[in-house]
Amino acid sequence: MLPDQQFLRIPGPTPIPPSVQHAMNLPMIGHRDQETKDLLHSIKPKLKPVFGTNQEVLMIAGSGTAGLESAVVNAVQPGDEVLVIVTGAFGDRFAQICTEHQIATHRYDVKWGEAAEPEEIEKYLKSHPHIKAVFATLCETSTGVLNPVKELARVIRQHSDALFIVDGVSGVSGADVKMDEWEIDILITGSQKAMMLPPGLTFAAVSERAWKVIENNSRPSFYFDLAKYRDQLDNDSTPFTPALSLLFGLNQVLELMEQEGLEAVYSRHRQMMNMTRAAFKALDIPLLTSDESASPTVTAIKPDDFDPDALRKVLKKEFNLTVAGGQKHLKGSIFRIGHMGYCSPADILQTIGIIEVALNKIGKPAELGSGTRAAQEIMLSGGS
Repeated sequence: MLPDQQFLRIPGPTPIPPSVQHAMNLPMIGHRDQETKDLLHSIKPKLKPVFGTNQEVLMIAGSGTAGLESAVVNAVQPGDEVLVIVTGAFGDRFAQICTEHQIATHRYDVKWGEAAEPEEIEKYLKSHPHIKAVFATLCETSTGVLNPVKELARVIRQHSDALFIVDGVSGVSGADVKMDEWEIDILITGSQKAMMLPPGLTFAAVSERAWKVIENNSRPSFYFDLAKYRDQLDNDSTPFTPALSLLFGLNQVLELMEQEGLEAVYSRHRQMMNMTRAAFKALDIPLLTSDESASPTVTAIKPDDFDPDALRKVLKKEFNLTVAGGQKHLKGSIFRIGHMGYCSPADILQTIGIIEVALNKIGKPAELGSGTRAAQEIMLSGGS
């Protein structure tokens, strides 16, 4: 293992492209000068296709959780009834944020590792007619589940007047999402996942329908007042000091996505998902999620005959390969591999090959090359 060589395969933060790192090292500029206005003017139209929207995408200095809280405080008020679809740790976080803000929070808990079922949400909405907003997670990072957001949006529209607010933090730019077409009202993401940037930026796209609700929300807000960001962005500015180095990097990220093409970006993520899943099936190691519910950005593996944390320790100590562990009640029972953003099928082949060696080192018999071969076959077939 070379001391400066590391392999980061967690579901965020993710590796950063060298050209993006270079862009972030550009000299600092005045955040109210014309150069910043020009930068924001360049970024604005390139962000919209990533969200699948014609709305402006707001950029806020803060983590993905800042985006989640901004959605809550702008779209609902204390005492309002909301439904939070909880399919893992980050659905639970949405529920915690709502509860902290004295919102009447209904939880619909789904077994971790499974996706929400639109038919069940339809039944819930019919029996709770006063719900003002429904919160859901596009990709549940803690379990590797991709929720059927398009279908959830359809039943919410058909059976309620509720806003549909989606945490897309580990999904947007790695999974195809069409905010306008699917009628999502607020879509949030963060910089450190498939967006290929360090932590520190959150993004929010807001529908016209949601803006009407926000504008009639009497609840006071200062930093998280989305209307302030909207109004300033119209003038190619921000209401507060922007994270300029991250904006330099974001501009380059969007250039890279345009060069590759968004459909190719999504196809690459699906291919890496299929390679990873095929590898562990070949190694006879169980996966947490079904193929139908699997996320293209992160895969959760649930071994039944070895300690996943023991594997993670060997991977880190001997190969400087970092994979994620489980969260909450899944801690110690799963490990997760991130395959999003600046990650290629070649990186997945390397990751699987290292894991095969590490499995044998912890006493788990694994036929060397079997998982790698399965991933190679997916790669050769173009299986995305």
